Amino acid sequence: MALLSIHDLTVRYRRDGIEVAALKGVSLDIEVGERLAIIGESGSGKSTLALAVAGLLAGSAEIGGTIGWSASQFQTPRSVTPPSVLQDISPARGEIGSINAGSHSSTLAICGTGDEGAISPLAGEMSGRTEGGAKDRQRLSLTNASIGGRDIGFVFQDPASSLDPVMPIGKQIAEVVRTHVGFAWPEAYAKAKTLLERVRLPDPESALRAYPHQLSGGQKQRVAIAAAIAAGPKLLIADEATSALDTIVQAEIVALIRRLVAEDGMTLLFISHDIALAATLAERIVVLRHGELVESSETRQIIAAPRHAYTRALLDAHLSLDAEPLLDRQGASA
Repeated sequence: MALLSIHDLTVRYRRDGIEVAALKGVSLDIEVGERLAIIGESGSGKSTLALAVAGLLAGSAEIGGTIGWSASQFQTPRSVTPPSVLQDISPARGEIGSINAGSHSSTLAICGTGDEGAISPLAGEMSGRTEGGAKDRQRLSLTNASIGGRDIGFVFQDPASSLDPVMPIGKQIAEVVRTHVGFAWPEAYAKAKTLLERVRLPDPESALRAYPHQLSGGQKQRVAIAAAIAAGPKLLIADEATSALDTIVQAEIVALIRRLVAEDGMTLLFISHDIALAATLAERIVVLRHGELVESSETRQIIAAPRHAYTRALLDAHLSLDAEPLLDRQGASA
């Protein structure tokens, strides 16, 4: 069963009078409980796809296509108005088209440019603190109460940017729990401590009072993951969540994400430029190039017998630890 279906998704950015197509008619389904990796080089549209799914695209983006959700898989957040009393939303404003409140799925019909307003956590901001703040993010207003901030968790590439530098990390995680789950502050802090234990941060009691600058890069990313899963989301999006970390910490974070996804029964959307890393985590891999989907298959098939030349090039670009040193290869020079 598909958790969400993306059809003909197109995203364009305009800057200094120049239009750039970040996504070009991308269509794919993400199954319930699936671990799906989106891979490709920088500029391939990976992060744009993740932000489009989460409704966090820049307000200047021009968006087209549909994202259909299986509403029966989502929780009902307390902060979103029931669909029966929501006002009509015009797709021409880059928001979500009309939805039948009695149906089992909802479709985000998206076109035009987005709302310039900030995203309110009471109107469906994603679980986890938004990288760079909510300002200038495009808001895709919700017309179905089943899709909200507590159902989608987002882990960004740079935890230093997604965490508030002047707020203790315990309060940051507790704030997510309080906003999306409705706990009182004491219960929210208790939940925050439990989450820090789950992500295996040393000395969770002291960590609650620590500030982001007092933690290492790997520890900050563990905090960001804790915030992202704080509300018990059905979908976890990890956008280059290990790219800023060294190799050993990368492996630890990937193992952590795999364990949390399995324990909580989440669906995972893992964004990476590293096909080898994605293969250790994902059951299926989708390859993007220049904003287009060029290949999609089970991980085993992608690694053993890729069909597209670009996928083969990505595999050839990966060097294993036992690879021959570059300077020792025929034709290589210093």
